[in-house]
Amino acid sequence: MSRPGYCGPSAQTRWGLFVIETMTAYAGVVLAAGRGTRMKSSIPKVLHRICGREMVRLTVDCAADAGLSPIVVVTPPSSDAIRAVLGNNVVYVEQQEPLGSGHALLQARSAVGPDSGLFVINGDVPLVTPGSVSSLVAAHRRSGAAIAILTATVSKPDGLGRVLRSDEGSVTAVVEEWEADDAALSVSEINVGAYCFSTQWLWQSLSGLPASSNGEVPLTGLVALAVSQGRTVETVPAEAGEAVGVNTRVHLAEAEAVLRQRTREHWMLRGVSMPDPSAVYVDGDAEIGEDTTIHPNTHIRGRSRIGRDCEIGPNSVVVDSMVGDGCRVVSSVVEASTIKDRVEIGPFSRVRDGSRLMDGVYLGNYAEVKNSLLDRGTKVSHFSYVGDAQVGSNVNIGAGTVTCNYDGVEKSRTVIGDDAFIGSDSMLVAPVNIGARAVTGAGSVVTRDVPPNQQAVGVPARIRRKRTDTD
Repeated sequence: MSRPGYCGPSAQTRWGLFVIETMTAYAGVVLAAGRGTRMKSSIPKVLHRICGREMVRLTVDCAADAGLSPIVVVTPPSSDAIRAVLGNNVVYVEQQEPLGSGHALLQARSAVGPDSGLFVINGDVPLVTPGSVSSLVAAHRRSGAAIAILTATVSKPDGLGRVLRSDEGSVTAVVEEWEADDAALSVSEINVGAYCFSTQWLWQSLSGLPASSNGEVPLTGLVALAVSQGRTVETVPAEAGEAVGVNTRVHLAEAEAVLRQRTREHWMLRGVSMPDPSAVYVDGDAEIGEDTTIHPNTHIRGRSRIGRDCEIGPNSVVVDSMVGDGCRVVSSVVEASTIKDRVEIGPFSRVRDGSRLMDGVYLGNYAEVKNSLLDRGTKVSHFSYVGDAQVGSNVNIGAGTVTCNYDGVEKSRTVIGDDAFIGSDSMLVAPVNIGARAVTGAGSVVTRDVPPNQQAVGVPARIRRKRTDTD
């Protein structure tokens, strides 16, 4: 199974299935130092998630998937959170003061090298695809332009920089919305926020670029400068769905909707059924096997892996879990656990962190399993809690059974041997061992170990007799 990447404008570019030209001479820079004040958040803007993945990780992955190297990330001074997300796969430089995108790019100069071509992308445009990056780099290399910029024509360009052109159609400038006059505001072609530069010209020009009226040095000022020098500015069109710059929570939701739809289409084209795709939520790091059906109101979150021939949902949540082949999870929650093949869960059950349900386990309605191993063929049919337990194979756990794993101070484990039968409403007070083929009577409170083949009944439970083959 492959994880979804980025949809491009055609089937050949969708999900990274495009052919990338050799780009060894092109580095990538991700501008991730913006304050993001309009997000109204204590979290750095580029760390807000879209389909479970941070925006900055989406842009870095896009650059990496397009073959750019090295990849440099420009961060604010306090960048520990960004570094924790991206790890050591990129080069970090800091912008000490928030003086605009042009000033931010200057900080990357020593990390990029003097002679390479350079791709630059804003960290808050997470929907650009590797296919578009590849096209932009190829156009820049082919044309020899000072700048190549990714543009898109959109119906609602609110908040986005406008691309101005001459009567002949050549680019004359990129104007930010807050600086634009009425004529510029009527333009529907926008600057996506991704560029290619010839670095020799870039570094010579950028250091002398004047600040705008707000005191910041905008990268877009290089377009008008190149035009005034008689240099070529190349444009490459992107799909409108790539042109979502995230500055507010409203934009974040718009980007989420676009990427969510790409992700659903990706899996449906690979053999996953979704009777109502609009009501299915699949994170970008999740994977789903062929012939699996995802029913409405279901969330597949984090790095979950769903096998083949499964039914997930309706109304289910699977988080950071492995689910094998032929499983059913109906109106239930599975979190940070491993589910092997042919397991049935639900409705209305929960599998919590650290649990392992082996082949053929049945977890019925209103059952909860936490940090426990349930071996092959074991059944927990309904209204039971199994926590901090090791349960053998072919065990039957009756309705209302509770492993009493917490005494108010410490957690303790319960061990149940193969083929044991736990009667309804049994209370197993940990630490306790129930031997293979042992039986507990209905309503028993088991406070001591039950040897193999023995039967324990009562409150507190007492050993009554050996279990026989006819029991």
